[in-house]
Amino acid sequence: MARNMDNSCRQCRREGAKLFLKGDRCTSKKCAIDKRPTPPGQHGMARKKHSEYSIQLREKQKTKRMYGLLEKQFRAYYEKAKRMKGVTGENMLILIERRLDNVVYRMGIGASRNMSRQIVNHGHITVNDKLVDIASYKVKPGDIISIKESKRGNELFKELKGAKIVMPKWVTFDTETFVGKIIENPKREDIDLNIREQLIVERYSK
Repeated sequence: MARNMDNSCRQCRREGAKLFLKGDRCTSKKCAIDKRPTPPGQHGMARKKHSEYSIQLREKQKTKRMYGLLEKQFRAYYEKAKRMKGVTGENMLILIERRLDNVVYRMGIGASRNMSRQIVNHGHITVNDKLVDIASYKVKPGDIISIKESKRGNELFKELKGAKIVMPKWVTFDTETFVGKIIENPKREDIDLNIREQLIVERYSK
């Protein structure tokens, strides 16, 4: 499967914002955006006047990188959101939030979305007691998300046992039983990312 091979810290510096691609490192003193907040490259310090197109493009690129999506995937979410009732930009973000890899991240099972995608792809997660290894699988209210019983002794999950995790109100996860649930579909106010989705809609609607 195709994926973005760019260095994670360079992606954050390019977008001028923390994309939280490397888990705990992003909140530590080692975070690249805190140490070197300028874009990467020889001319990163140069001041540039950004056009409307450039601003819209950067917002799209930033959001894609936050969620670890490629252009074809991201565009597909926009097209689907456009056909739904309601605000297109909000619908798009909600659809992406309902991806299984994002849910695993939101529940605190994975330290980053990239790690959460690997956890799903490697067969560690079940949905309603059935193994699901497709990161883009769309969850719905009432779904039971859990770490597969045979995988719970994995070194990856030892620190998770009994941990206190801050998670959005639309999901729950018990770190003693390794079982979680989708309470409801996420709402725009539940998405704590600095995203101006209207700019993305404007970019795609041209």
